[in-house]
Amino acid sequence: MTTPPDAADASWRGGWLRAARHCPSPNFGPRPPGAAIDLIVLHSISLPPGVYGGPEVEQLFTNQLDWGAHPYFEDIRGMEVSSHFFVRRDGEVVQFVDADARAWHAGQSCWRGRHNCNDDSIGIELEGLEGERFEPAQYEALAQLCTQLVQRYPVAHVAGHEHIAPGRKQDPGPGFDWSRLRAALGWPDACFPQETLPRTAADR
Repeated sequence: MTTPPDAADASWRGGWLRAARHCPSPNFGPRPPGAAIDLIVLHSISLPPGVYGGPEVEQLFTNQLDWGAHPYFEDIRGMEVSSHFFVRRDGEVVQFVDADARAWHAGQSCWRGRHNCNDDSIGIELEGLEGERFEPAQYEALAQLCTQLVQRYPVAHVAGHEHIAPGRKQDPGPGFDWSRLRAALGWPDACFPQETLPRTAADR
């Protein structure tokens, strides 16, 4: 899962993906010294829940959401969060945080024996509602984005928020087709959560 440096240079400007639309968020910080950015965490989000295509997710991640614009927003009033990337229903990729920096997407979490997954992961939000299906354009954009991330970072794992924070989070949920992502990427089974693998692979 490595790519020649010249390919990475063509796709990236520092930790900013050239092909993404940039919408910088103030919600980020430095990664701990020596952090190996080897995990991609997949999320789902829509604001208000189940409503797609509006500016509200971008407004939330840039601290510009009008808390009084919808009753649901009162439940998240004052929240300061971010992800590195957001993949809209039509496949557009938006980047909020320099991927070299630490975004605020995972919260209390643990994966591959490490806690605080914000420290060494890339957060990708998919526009959607946990339990509902995602669009073909999103899978295509997500697979391309993961491939581009491997060009620059030592990514070795992909997991859902539900896997790194079980019992606390449920996204992206049962509507996300892990087999479709695995087929598109062609990465080893060991890169994915065991529970997302076909039974024969998970039992190996």
